[in-house]
Amino acid sequence: MTNGGDNAGDEWADALAEQADTDTQQTSNNLPRAEFADLGEDTSQPGNENENLDVILDIPVAIAMEVGRTKISIRNLLQLNQGSIVELDRLAGEPLDVLVNGTLIAHGEVVVVNEKYGIRLTDVISAADRIKKLA
Repeated sequence: MTNGGDNAGDEWADALAEQADTDTQQTSNNLPRAEFADLGEDTSQPGNENENLDVILDIPVAIAMEVGRTKISIRNLLQLNQGSIVELDRLAGEPLDVLVNGTLIAHGEVVVVNEKYGIRLTDVISAADRIKKLA
């Protein structure tokens, strides 16, 4: 290929003409041709984006608060009993992880409200950062 402006345009024109000739030959040889439906926006559906979003809003998800993790051998696991202490990979006072269906979405701290535990979100992971972690 050359870098000349006119020559590049001519090369594209030649390639398109060659493609058209190939398509014509295939049609004349009675080869089957694939027909594709128009994949443009479907305007036949009534409603708007909010109605489409409503479909997924009631899907249940599992949310978990993770204090920390550790790895131990099966021997040590079998020796655990009431009162045993398992050391975790977090320091006291570090934020907890908030996981939705196993995906980290936020960090938070433990609070007590009406004698029940809860979590106050201190940092929510942006959607862009969550997508980066998936890739």
